[in-house]
Amino acid sequence: MTPDPLPLAPSSRRRWRKPAIAIVVLAIAGAAYMALRPQTAPAAAAPQAATKPVVYELAATDVAAIAARPLAVQLPLSGSLMPVSQATVKSKVSGVVEESALREGMTVAAGQVLARIDQADLRARMTQQQAMLDEAQARLAMAQKNENNSRALLAQKYISQTAYDTNANAVDLARASVKAASAQVELARIALADSTIRAPMTGIVSKRHVQAGEKVAPDMPVYTIVSLAELTLEAQVPTSDIPRVKTGQEVTFRVDGFAGRTFAGKVARINPTTEAGSRAMLVYITVPNDDGALRGGMFAKGSIVTERTAALPQVPVTALHEENGRSVVYKVAGGKVVAQPVTLGLRNDDEGLAAVTDGLAHGEHVIVSKLEGIKPGASVLLPAPGALAQDAKPAVKAPQG
Repeated sequence: MTPDPLPLAPSSRRRWRKPAIAIVVLAIAGAAYMALRPQTAPAAAAPQAATKPVVYELAATDVAAIAARPLAVQLPLSGSLMPVSQATVKSKVSGVVEESALREGMTVAAGQVLARIDQADLRARMTQQQAMLDEAQARLAMAQKNENNSRALLAQKYISQTAYDTNANAVDLARASVKAASAQVELARIALADSTIRAPMTGIVSKRHVQAGEKVAPDMPVYTIVSLAELTLEAQVPTSDIPRVKTGQEVTFRVDGFAGRTFAGKVARINPTTEAGSRAMLVYITVPNDDGALRGGMFAKGSIVTERTAALPQVPVTALHEENGRSVVYKVAGGKVVAQPVTLGLRNDDEGLAAVTDGLAHGEHVIVSKLEGIKPGASVLLPAPGALAQDAKPAVKAPQG
């Protein structure tokens, strides 16, 4: 029978229990380290990523390319077109109209026959006046013969001086009668010529006032002729804007019915007084109309160019900023936003443009939108040249890898 092993002493159990506890503590610490390692590694890399620069990608609506061209300031106006030359042809004699074939809208040339009046009475009057002239000339011839005879008798002292003077006076009276009769013949000839009514200028028949067979009297309208070679645009301009208007300034306008076509003219005159019942003055604009497209009475709407610059860089007004009392734009140079001071010239608020006399050049790019985070020194990326006119997306951050 084998004897039972002796139990361990208490001191030996305490010796192996301490190393076991240490091993357990090390195992727990290693497990905790391994559990925490994946979480702390990205945190350590975060500061390294934050040091990479941020580049802002600009959209086509956020940036504008600077172009150099003339800038004009315009004053809007509207009014009606009126022919410069028009005439109402009137009859100078009385009579019955024999011919008036021309109608409204027909073109006539200067000197062309418009109408004819019956000449029967005028020819008879012409014959009568001619007969009276012949009689006066015969009396003058007789008086001159009597004067010659009296002069010879006076030289021989067969008649007195008084008798001679009487015959000489008769010659003077006969000569005056001839002149009077000649004048009447000339009047009758003019009246006969006036029975044929002719166009005083080249133009278009606007109105035919008489028909064939009607009787006309002196100063009665027969035809109205309008010349469309040159028109006048009569436009009302407020008195507050009149100081900006000068003769010779260019005018452009459009007319209903001529979509897509722009007509041009120049300021010719300015009325010195305001129109009744308004605070406006009439401005008269000369408009060439070589092709005859425009007509009298048409309504026109356009503008007067009151100021114009030479070809200068133009910047949108939305791109301007005020910093320290000076005008500044944010331009893009070398991929960076730069605060560029500019000197401004003429400004057109209607078009939202301003001329730049110093500080910008043709082809440079400026930021026109108010974008958060984009300040001088920021890195930006311009849109592709072909997308400048189409891209309408807002600016977004583009991370730089």
